[in-house]
Amino acid sequence: MIDLNTVLPSLIAELIDSKIIFGLLYSMILGVPRLFNIIFSHYLSYVKYKKKILITGIYLRAFSFFGLALTTYYYGKSNPLMVVFFFFVLIFIFSISGGFASLSYNEIIAKLTTKGDREKIFAAKQFVASIMAFTGGLIVKYIFSPGKLTFPNNYSILLIIGFVGLIIAAFSFWFIDEEPSVVNNNKLRLSTFLKKVPGILKSDPTFLKFVIIENMSSFSLMILPFYIVYAKDTFQLSSQYVGTFLIFQITGMILSNIFWGYIGNRSNARNIVKICILIGGIIPILALIAGRIGPEVYKYLFFLIGFVVSGRKIGFTPYLLDITSHNKRTIYLGIRDSLNILIIILPLMGGLLINLLGYTLTFLMVSIIMIFTFFISKNDRCMLLN
Repeated sequence: MIDLNTVLPSLIAELIDSKIIFGLLYSMILGVPRLFNIIFSHYLSYVKYKKKILITGIYLRAFSFFGLALTTYYYGKSNPLMVVFFFFVLIFIFSISGGFASLSYNEIIAKLTTKGDREKIFAAKQFVASIMAFTGGLIVKYIFSPGKLTFPNNYSILLIIGFVGLIIAAFSFWFIDEEPSVVNNNKLRLSTFLKKVPGILKSDPTFLKFVIIENMSSFSLMILPFYIVYAKDTFQLSSQYVGTFLIFQITGMILSNIFWGYIGNRSNARNIVKICILIGGIIPILALIAGRIGPEVYKYLFFLIGFVVSGRKIGFTPYLLDITSHNKRTIYLGIRDSLNILIIILPLMGGLLINLLGYTLTFLMVSIIMIFTFFISKNDRCMLLN
């Protein structure tokens, strides 16, 4: 309902015509939780039960949606700049709560699953989520259909539905029977822990290589939200295409889950990561080609975007969970997020580069970097070892 690559970028583009502000907001969405996750992971590593922390994070994200809905509804037309200001505040809350919620979620999932089954379980989970999202996509398409709701009512309703959905989702987590996590009884001060991070990376080259590759692959995320902005600028599209693009993206996510599950079952998460990186390098070139043809061809681009979105979720996290021990899992998850520096600054950089160089050069640059990353990931000496 509130897809970060279609619905939310389209809403922000309705409020302000600034690629830099757009990129900054998207950097907050992706980057804020990662900035704080190394701190969160330090404290969560001493917490045996993570369920209540997860549920609290979901509630905070839900009420952030509720706040976004109210400000959009009441001031979306009369004072869009004020709405953008509130977006910075509410998206900050949404993002920072997502940080400690995601750490808790991954720790709980790791305790409920075993190595070797995670890729299949993540693929199955993502498949079910995608089916549910497809239903949401049909609602989005209906709301944005000509003659239906207009701005700001259309986006406000979507945000309210997102709020209700998260409240319902949080309720289901109460029924998980969580086992206690393995914790270290010798608590370190935060400053002492932070000083140990370089030593942790140095002592575990496999983990360090994982961090490097994931950082480089983040260049594909830099321009994900700009694909719909590019389409609006190129084809002068109305908001009715948002639903169409979202349907194609979710369809790609659904079908890709079968593909990623097959890859994970036949080999491992490493190959999922490699293929995902390659697709991320091809999409910018296809976007430029489709941009010269028309929106009816361009919409198929979002089918491949669905592959990338799904593949990153199924590939990267299970791979990291596989290479970490039980007592280091939460710490490694936090360090991985906070050291994924590029994902924090790249969306803002994307807005700056598009303003400076235009879409063509920016898309080509991302494609070159992603293909280079793919060849690095193929080299066992530069990528994670089995």
